[in-house]
Amino acid sequence: MAVTAESIRLNLTPPVRYVLRLADTALVHAQRLAEWCGHGPVLEEDIALTNMALDLVGQARALLTHAAKLEGQGFDEDQLAFLRDEAQFLNLTLVEQPMRRSSAHSPGGDFADTVLRNFLLATWFKQLWQRLASSADAELAAIAAKALKEARYHQQHAGDWVVRLGDGTEESARRAAAAVERAWPYTNEMFVRDDVDEAAQASGLGPARDTLAADWQRDVAAVFNEAGLALPPATPFVSTGTLGRHSEHMGFILAEMQSLQRAHPGGRW
Repeated sequence: MAVTAESIRLNLTPPVRYVLRLADTALVHAQRLAEWCGHGPVLEEDIALTNMALDLVGQARALLTHAAKLEGQGFDEDQLAFLRDEAQFLNLTLVEQPMRRSSAHSPGGDFADTVLRNFLLATWFKQLWQRLASSADAELAAIAAKALKEARYHQQHAGDWVVRLGDGTEESARRAAAAVERAWPYTNEMFVRDDVDEAAQASGLGPARDTLAADWQRDVAAVFNEAGLALPPATPFVSTGTLGRHSEHMGFILAEMQSLQRAHPGGRW
C-alpha cells in the first residue's frame, strides 16, 4: 500500500473496536507519560516513568498490529498510530488529561496526578490482561500474557507512590486527594458495557468491561486505605473516548504525536 500523509479510515467492526480500545489507551497513556522525560522530580523516577512509557508503547504496537490484521485492509501499526483522525481513536478519556503543568495556573498536571492515574490504569490493565490471557484469540492471549507482567510492576510502582504521597506530608496528602478528585469521574468509562463488550464476551475474545469493576475497586481501595485516601462517591458522569468522542486535549496530543509522519510520510530514522 502506498505511503501518504492522508488520513486512513478503518472498518470498525466490534472485534477491531475492542482491540483498538486497548491499543489506543496504551498508546496515549504512553504519550502522556513520556512528557515527564527530563522533568521527573528525581532522576530515578524520571527513568522509571520513561521505561513504563516504553512498556506501554510496546503493548500498543502489538495490539495495533493485531487490530490491523483483524481489520483486513493491509494497514500497519504506524499507519494506525499516525494516520487516523481523532474520531477513530478509541482510548479511555482519562489518558488524555494533562499530566504535567504547562504553567503555574494550569489545572491538574501535578506529579500526584501522574502517579494516581498510572495506578488506576495499571490496576485496570492488570485485570484485563489476566482475563485476556485466556482469550479465544491466541495472538491476543499471547500479548496479554506478556503485558500482564509489566502491568503488575506498573501497579506496584505507582501504588507505592500513592501511599508515599497520601501518607506523607500535609502538602503531599492534599495534592494526592486533589488528584483523586480530578481523575475519579473518568474512571466510570472503564466499566461501561456496550455492544462491543457484548460481542467480545460472547465470542470469547475478551471480557466485558463491567466485569472488571469489583476486582478493580477492591485493589484500589486497599491502596487508598493504606494511603489514607477516601474512595470518592459515585458520579453519573461517563466520558466517551472509547466511542471516539474525546476531550479538548486529544487533538493537541495527536497534533504532536502525528506531526512528523504527516510531514514526511513513511519516513524512517
